[in-house]
Amino acid sequence: MGGVTSDLPHPATRQPFPSPVPPGTGWPDDPATAATPVARTPDDVRRAAGPADLAELTAEVSVCRACPRLVTWREDVARDKRASFAGEPYWGRPIAGWGSETPGVLIVGLAPAANGGNRTGRIFTGDRSGDWLFAALHRVGLAAQPTSVHAGDGQRLLGARMVAAVRCAPPDNKPTTVERDTCAPWLEREVELVGGSVRAVVCLGQYGWDAALRTLRSLGYDVPRPKPRFGHAAEARVTAPGGREVTVLGSYHPSQQNTFTGRLTEPMLDAVLTRAAALAVEG
Repeated sequence: MGGVTSDLPHPATRQPFPSPVPPGTGWPDDPATAATPVARTPDDVRRAAGPADLAELTAEVSVCRACPRLVTWREDVARDKRASFAGEPYWGRPIAGWGSETPGVLIVGLAPAANGGNRTGRIFTGDRSGDWLFAALHRVGLAAQPTSVHAGDGQRLLGARMVAAVRCAPPDNKPTTVERDTCAPWLEREVELVGGSVRAVVCLGQYGWDAALRTLRSLGYDVPRPKPRFGHAAEARVTAPGGREVTVLGSYHPSQQNTFTGRLTEPMLDAVLTRAAALAVEG
């Protein structure tokens, strides 16, 4: 790993980019510029996340370099590429939250996929898990299109926002506890900034469930103790500072293992997202 690749055309715009993509060079929806400050340590992340508004946060997340193992992995994957995507540039940077700035529904996952979000530059985009998720979001009215292929494809979330607990693709899809904790201030600040409109939090998998409850508790939400147990269609009611009620919903992750084996079916995923959308309207 670690070889240098020539510039390749973006699938949507045909503009050539190196892999990884330098900030501010024209990638669709790139929130950063060449002047965006780069966090290089956990202390940098904490200092940057605290005062940032949503635009600043999104930009600074997208250039973070605070976890050396994750930086090396995401960039090596971007340079070497999977054979089926050898003709495309890879984003190769952290994946910022994406969607409405005033969401009624917040969707929380684990981390980008090495050849999915790490390639396309958009969360939950470019792999089969994302295909399942966006098709379901479209069926229940939370996404404008049934597919999310690449940044710049016209897809929009409708009253929803997506975030990942860890913003870089980790080896074997397994971030360390230190990496999780280093990234946590980005998630906490993002939830703090958009949380005033959120009425339902959809957690994809146990990792998303734990991250969501941990984040909400850190922001002063009243989270039941002992911690509510994760399960598909599990619900936990939490109370925001000021008394607003938020419902946390569990869903099995739309991984290939879960969807191929039938552990998660389309009707099961649709039911959780339909419930979330209804809660957002009620709120």
